[in-house]
Amino acid sequence: MPRPEVLERVKEAEAEAEEIVSQAEADREARISEARTEADEILAEAEAEADRIEAERLEEAREEIEEKREEIIAEGRRERKALADEATERVEEVVEFAVERFEEAVHAQA
Repeated sequence: MPRPEVLERVKEAEAEAEEIVSQAEADREARISEARTEADEILAEAEAEADRIEAERLEEAREEIEEKREEIIAEGRRERKALADEATERVEEVVEFAVERFEEAVHAQA
């Protein structure tokens, strides 16, 4: 092969190699860009899922708190009724005691 042809083929091979490298770099950049976009989408989905789970847990906690609050109120009402019933039952006893003390005080003055 004559020298000019060899030189021409070398130049063609170098140009072809540069084109291959250039294409590979472009492909690499495109893949990196796609990977970043996909990673951003996955992150956004994960954040949305975390927000949903947080809201769900918060709602469950509020429901539990409301149930506990209602239980406490009901227990307080039961205790109040029991105390009121006990006080009502003791009214006669207390009145009788007060009358006895009053009578003792009146007799003590007489």
